[in-house]
Amino acid sequence: MPIERLFPHSAPTPRGPYSPAVRAGDFIYISGQGPIDTMTDKLSHGDIEHQTRLVLSNIKKILEECGATIQDVVKVSVFLKQGFEFSQMNRVYAEFFGEHRPARTTIVCDFVNDMLVEIDCVAYKPKT
Repeated sequence: MPIERLFPHSAPTPRGPYSPAVRAGDFIYISGQGPIDTMTDKLSHGDIEHQTRLVLSNIKKILEECGATIQDVVKVSVFLKQGFEFSQMNRVYAEFFGEHRPARTTIVCDFVNDMLVEIDCVAYKPKT
């Protein structure tokens, strides 16, 4: 089965040599998304809740354009700039995923810009 590199119109412009999404068989891999406002294609400053909501909204749009939904997500990786903001990020995260609870890893790391959060994910959506 061929690997498809996808460039959804709703995705922010990649900041490097990567695809915003890749379909490999029945899986869709969404590259790490930062808090980019797709209207301006620039980093959107704000608190952790604002940035998390923007990142997950962008991921949701990318998934939909790839034929999947947030409910198809099976694995999420969250990268936080500051560990003490975990609970605020987690509240927004719960708004998006509700009772659907994909596997998740959360890592605290340092970013070279004003991003407070970056999130990537994997969705399982068999092609019809």
